[in-house]
Amino acid sequence: MMMKMLEAGGMPVLVDHVRTADEDNPEGYYEFERVKKIETDTAWLDDARGRVVKMISALLRHLPPTHRYKVVFMRRTLDEVLASQRQMLIRRGKPTDASSDEKMAEYFTTHLRRVEAWLAEQPNMDVLYVSYNDMMREPRSHCARIAEFLGLPLDPDRMAAVASGDLYRQRR
Repeated sequence: MMMKMLEAGGMPVLVDHVRTADEDNPEGYYEFERVKKIETDTAWLDDARGRVVKMISALLRHLPPTHRYKVVFMRRTLDEVLASQRQMLIRRGKPTDASSDEKMAEYFTTHLRRVEAWLAEQPNMDVLYVSYNDMMREPRSHCARIAEFLGLPLDPDRMAAVASGDLYRQRR
């Protein structure tokens, strides 16, 4: 959702459309596959300058310190993340009992704590934490804050219009 919001606000996105829309994400994934190989492939970073790129938190530590980054870090209620992941596994016919929700919650919590501590120590990274849940309740104020953080003349109203309650399916 954040990628689509930033694009609607006027920011160019770096995507390759390899992963197409599906039942789990009917608006599309807005991903760039080379991001997954950031440990060994950083050549694309210069082309990404001035564009927004989606990256999971586990890969942030592989971004080279030779660049400056503005990170909009999306947070979501952990119960909703787990419910969403479970639903995605069900739709794909995968087992949902490989790890208990309690175990997964513990893993995610530890992971997020480590990533946030690491981010706080990075002099080349500015981070804005945004609550997905709050964004869905009051998108306009959060969009204005994001535009200000990025220092770009983005259109917060167009960004906020993207926040669709129809896509907010795993509520807790």
